[in-house]
Amino acid sequence: MTEEKKIRVGGQAVIEGVMMRSPEYVATAVRKPDGRIAVKKERFISWTKRIKPLGWPFLRGGITLVESMVLGIQALNFSGEVAMVEEEKTTPEKSSKKNSELWAKITLAATVVFALGMGIGLFFYVPLLLTELVGAEGGVMFNIVDGGFRLAIFLIYLFLISRWKEIRRVFEYHGAEHVSIFAFEDDKPLTVDSASMYQTYHPRCGTSFLLVVMLVSILVFMVVGKPDSIQDRFVRLLFVPVIGGISYEIIRLSVTDWGRWIGKTFTAPGLWLQRITTQTPDEEQIEVALTALKCALGREVGDNVDFVEST
Repeated sequence: MTEEKKIRVGGQAVIEGVMMRSPEYVATAVRKPDGRIAVKKERFISWTKRIKPLGWPFLRGGITLVESMVLGIQALNFSGEVAMVEEEKTTPEKSSKKNSELWAKITLAATVVFALGMGIGLFFYVPLLLTELVGAEGGVMFNIVDGGFRLAIFLIYLFLISRWKEIRRVFEYHGAEHVSIFAFEDDKPLTVDSASMYQTYHPRCGTSFLLVVMLVSILVFMVVGKPDSIQDRFVRLLFVPVIGGISYEIIRLSVTDWGRWIGKTFTAPGLWLQRITTQTPDEEQIEVALTALKCALGREVGDNVDFVEST
C-alpha cells in the first residue's frame, strides 16, 4: 500500500498529481492510496488552432494563458473527485455521493474565485498602494518602483509557501513534470531511470513565465503611465492579456537560434527561481508524471493505471 498524499484546497481534499498537455490531448494522473494511478484523458484542441487569428503572435499567449488556467482548475477538480471517492471507501456513512460531489465543486469554485481575487489584490493593488506611500512620481519612476514591489511580494510569497510541507510535495511533482518533459524532448525512453538523469530546471516552465510577466509588466505599464484614479488602476487589468502575450513570445524565443540570447536573458532569473518552485522528485512521483505524459501523447502505459471516464 502506498501512503496517501493529500492537500487541502478550501477544505476540500485533493490527491497530488500531474497534468500534461499535448497538441491533441490533456491528461491528468494522480496516485491512489492502493498504489495504482488514476488517469483522466480528454481530447483538447487549443483555440489558437481552431481559429487562425487567435494563433497569431502576441494573441496566442493570452489565449494559452486562459486555457492553461481552465485546464488547471479541471485537473484540480478531478484530483478532488478521486480523493472524495477514496474517502467514501473508508467512511461510507457520509452523505450521498451526489451531494458530496456538488459540495466539492462549489467549494472548489469558491476557492478559485477567492484565490483570483487575492492574487489581483496582492500582486496588483498592494504594490500600487506601497508605491504611492513612498511618494514615487513620474510615469517611469512610479512603474519601476511599483514593479519592484510586485516582484518583491512575489518572491516573498514563493519563499513562504515553500516552507509549507504540503507545498514542498507539490514542488516535487513539479520537478517530476520537468524531468519527464526533458526526457521526451531529448527523445529518450519515457522511463523512470531515463527521466531521473535530468535536472528539474526547465526554461519554459510556468515559474519562468510568471517572472517574465513581472518584468514585462514594468515596461508595459511605463507606456501606460502613472494611474491617477481608481479607473486607471482597473484599466491596468485590461493589459494583462497584452503582457501575457508578450511574455509568451519571449519564452518562445528561448528555443529559436536567432532569438535565443534574448530568451535566455529573460528566462535566466526564472531558472534560478525554480530552485524554490521545483524539488527533486522520488521514483513514484516521476512514474505519475510519465504516465500523464504518455497518455497525453497517445502512448501505451503500464498495467498500474485506472482510466477514469469524463463526466
